[in-house]
Amino acid sequence: MHALSVHDNFISKVIFAAIFLFGICGSFVHAQEIKVRTRLDEVPPLFRQDTLTLCFMGDMMMHANQLETARRGGQEYDFQSYFRLLEDRIKSADIAVANMEFTLAGEPYSGYPCFSAPDSYACYLADCGFDVFLAANNHILDKGSEGAARTAGIYRELEKEKGIRFTGLAMDEEERERNHPLMMRRKGITLAMVNFTYGTNLGYTAHWPKTNYMGDRNGLLRALKDAERADIVIALPHWGPEYSTVHSESQEKTARWLADNGADIIIGAHPHVVQDTASVCGVPVIYSLGNAVSNMSATNTQLELMVTLKVVRHWNGDIDMMRPEITWLWCSRPGGFGNDYTVIPVEEYLGTRDEWEGGWEYDKMVSTYERIRKQ
Repeated sequence: MHALSVHDNFISKVIFAAIFLFGICGSFVHAQEIKVRTRLDEVPPLFRQDTLTLCFMGDMMMHANQLETARRGGQEYDFQSYFRLLEDRIKSADIAVANMEFTLAGEPYSGYPCFSAPDSYACYLADCGFDVFLAANNHILDKGSEGAARTAGIYRELEKEKGIRFTGLAMDEEERERNHPLMMRRKGITLAMVNFTYGTNLGYTAHWPKTNYMGDRNGLLRALKDAERADIVIALPHWGPEYSTVHSESQEKTARWLADNGADIIIGAHPHVVQDTASVCGVPVIYSLGNAVSNMSATNTQLELMVTLKVVRHWNGDIDMMRPEITWLWCSRPGGFGNDYTVIPVEEYLGTRDEWEGGWEYDKMVSTYERIRKQ
């Protein structure tokens, strides 16, 4: 990545120090006595040439009950309720990123443990405003090589039809070079996304199609080296212990290695719960976003994060990465907020218990939110 600089005023310039997160409540603190920009309105207007907004969401799941609830007869499915309360803000982002924790392997569709979702699910997410699909996860080979190949094929069709991009899955070396890292340029700012997984449930495969493995340090190092062409390097690991709200020693070790090799921010997925946040070598680390949509109801699995990242390019080419903004979300299951799955912006719906079909789920949302924020 190019060196990030911050204009302190019209005369002086200081080196950008990454703002990092502290605690699961989403508050932020400074590790060093260096002035940094924490809000967009602190950037002097004359320098605010372009602002790029990115949005990141966690695990898009497709459990059996989701399939059954969305079925509208035959093989028609309706997912419109999922993000109806968030669609405007997803579309308002210049780049919205989703972790696609399922395959598009075709019929018969299936939930856990071997996921195969309808193609219309991916189409719906694209129509919601998601621009980038992350495919490196432990479920990408649930339906074998044929299922992964079909998934990549559908993503390529959506790239042509709707302009989405995908990374973390490739049919051959040429495709891997094209999307690992995934390079995108918007508003004069070049981004590199490096997506990889600790492994897959069906083990490692040496033949194509392939995903990107965390254990392949040489491959990851090549991708990070290639990503140096970008202004901002975003590492997107699929990692960590499931259902643990505290990151592991292994995650921290990997985060340190990523930071040492050029990552500017690290945003993880896989544990199905929100994990704590930290700074490693001055790099912000959001260890786990949690689920985005799922049928899970176990402790902490319905609470999640949406992270918004703003990047400013100044008139002279300097780049500012603003403090990541956290939005707390809740995946309401049928019988909770309504009759279907709906992702709720928690803080906007506090005090609305009477509007919920099942007040018990409102109570669960509030208690989980308050407890996790205090950890």
